[in-house]
Amino acid sequence: MTSDNSGEREIGELAVWSLSTAKPGNGVEQLRDDNTDTYWQSDGPQPHLINIQFHQKMRIHEIVIYTDFKLDESYTPAKISIRAGTTFHDLQEIHVQELNEPSGWVTILPSGKQTTTAAEDSSMLRTHFIQVAILANHQNGRDTHIRQIKIYTPRRLMGQHMCLPEFNTVEFQQYACLR
Repeated sequence: MTSDNSGEREIGELAVWSLSTAKPGNGVEQLRDDNTDTYWQSDGPQPHLINIQFHQKMRIHEIVIYTDFKLDESYTPAKISIRAGTTFHDLQEIHVQELNEPSGWVTILPSGKQTTTAAEDSSMLRTHFIQVAILANHQNGRDTHIRQIKIYTPRRLMGQHMCLPEFNTVEFQQYACLR
């Protein structure tokens, strides 16, 4: 991946995923199967939508997608919009990103900032619903391919709310969890 995700946790499994359209055999399962050889393929007019709904308000640090221009050519997204809200009805566009022949993991930062400290936590995106909209493809392609998508939240550090230091020695970590 393009970023170091050691301080983050992937939370896509906590969401309910839906797509605007999909070719048979190229749906949500392929989008989330951790295999970059499979992909979601849309089947209809643009914009192509990926809807991600959480049961509770989640802190979103970043969204990463995997694309491969060399394999997908005109199916590769060229312009992506990120929208956030509580439901379909109150979505607001929070980020637009243009991609130039992307190959590999592309990081999209919905809030425009990478924040992990408690003081900056208030500026992090907190939402129930995220919509990733593919607005345009390379070479004016109609349908799109996205090979993988992941959503990350910062890991909460033990004792952070008590202003304790980070305990990262083996001796301290062995007592980090109660049975």
